[in-house]
Amino acid sequence: MTTPQDSSLGREVTYPSHYDPGLLFPIPRTAARAEIGIDETHLPFIGHDRWHAYELSWLDARGKPYVATATFRVPCDSPNLIESKSLKLYLNSLNAERFNSPEAVRERIALDLSARAGADVLVEFGLPPVDPVGEGENIDLLDVDIDCYGPPQARYLLADDAVQTSETLVSSLLKSNCPVTGQPDWASVWIRYEGPRIDREGLLRYLISYRDHAEFHEQCVERIFSELMQHCRPRSLQVEARYTRRGGLDINPWRATPDVAGVFPAMRDERQ
Repeated sequence: MTTPQDSSLGREVTYPSHYDPGLLFPIPRTAARAEIGIDETHLPFIGHDRWHAYELSWLDARGKPYVATATFRVPCDSPNLIESKSLKLYLNSLNAERFNSPEAVRERIALDLSARAGADVLVEFGLPPVDPVGEGENIDLLDVDIDCYGPPQARYLLADDAVQTSETLVSSLLKSNCPVTGQPDWASVWIRYEGPRIDREGLLRYLISYRDHAEFHEQCVERIFSELMQHCRPRSLQVEARYTRRGGLDINPWRATPDVAGVFPAMRDERQ
């Protein structure tokens, strides 16, 4: 089984000079999910990990460089997530490779990512639009005292069964750290739910308690989803974190209860 410590994270690497799909490093989802009590044989959510690639380039058939942006969607029921630095190195390995058409590039990337993830990965050129306003209630301006920055404290999560509601809550104060390098990861988190009204102050304290926590983006979102379900008991729930980019990539994990009919609208945060 591969682990984050086996990857290129935190190590000096040689810039790839030729196309190499072997640079992609898969990390099994099983261990992190077992830690928070998620049964992989009966996932409590649907969803995907949506990547935005801002620095994609290759050579056309005559050797002229071509540049593009792209969106990748890795299904959450894939056996593996793809480690971000390895994805960056892989995309850079395309820089000196010749392709007959952009479609040939798209197909090659989709084939390589799908092989490492263990499931079909959707690859499209282009990026979703930036949402300058955003839907939902921003809870960041609440006047609260904060004194816990990790580990995540699910005890802060409270909900009022007497008040049933349907709403979206937003915070831009989510921060966690890479479990291998310790580098900070910054995100805005969007929580759309139906059910008992979630206590805003408790939710904000809970999200800020990730500040010194070390875990991959995808795993943080699954932890948030699972603990909201356990402690706030919503009938329906969607959680998406829009992480700021690093190395020309950002990631947006989205998880939702299976009853959700449509995908959370694909948008980018202003910080992305």
